[in-house]
Amino acid sequence: MEILQENKNKLFKVLFALAVILAVYLVVQMFSEIKKDSLLGESSQPATISFSGHGEVQAVPDIANVSFTISQDDTTVKAAQAGVAVRVKKALDLLKAKGVADKDIKTANASFYPKYEYRQAVCPPIPMGAGTAGVTVNPASPYYCPPSKQVLTGYTASESITVKVRNTDSVGDIMQGLGTTGVSDLSGPNFAIDNPDTVQAQARKLAIDDAKTKAEVLAKDLGVTLSKIVSFSDNSGGYPVMYAKDSMMSVGAVPAAAPAIIPKGENTISSDVTITYEIR
Repeated sequence: MEILQENKNKLFKVLFALAVILAVYLVVQMFSEIKKDSLLGESSQPATISFSGHGEVQAVPDIANVSFTISQDDTTVKAAQAGVAVRVKKALDLLKAKGVADKDIKTANASFYPKYEYRQAVCPPIPMGAGTAGVTVNPASPYYCPPSKQVLTGYTASESITVKVRNTDSVGDIMQGLGTTGVSDLSGPNFAIDNPDTVQAQARKLAIDDAKTKAEVLAKDLGVTLSKIVSFSDNSGGYPVMYAKDSMMSVGAVPAAAPAIIPKGENTISSDVTITYEIR
């Protein structure tokens, strides 16, 4: 019995020791996880820092966009469309004579719609003194009987055309010529870059260089080392379009005094980027 009791005591001591070891192991693991989750002041995520950069490129516009509309009123759709076709051909002949290629002339819209008027019939004359409430009515003055009636008076046909002028020095002369062909509306020019992506890429490169320079200077001041780039964003907007001052023509206007050459100036293409670095 004594031997059995002694063996039980030894087994109990061994099991107790194992329980203590297991408890210590679990505590160590728990603190390790807490440390990973930053509850003891250390973060599992790498430290990062972000920098913004800006770049601009000045570019001379190499195209000018012009648009115009030709419209015609007539009693039938066919007659209205025929009138539009005559003046469109005259405008297209002028554009081709000025060196504008067919690929740079595009119809933006073509339409026709009916025109109506509201009319009221003239009532029969009322004899003198036959008015109500003692009012004397002059039979020589006509008056109208309700209700009014909607009457079809004709049709309006129109065609809108956009033109890309590659020889920007000739855009003033082209607009002046179009104004004499019977266009109903003439607007432009707006100067732009024909291939803006190339210029935008140059501006973005300058913005990236600007951000990198800022990062290198600040990293040196802070005494940290820039590691890999963890994110990049391009916040660039659209491409600006420059409109020639006082070049918008009103309906029916003929730009007889339009200058032969319209100054096109320069367009500013900008880019803004943000770069985030991991630091050590």
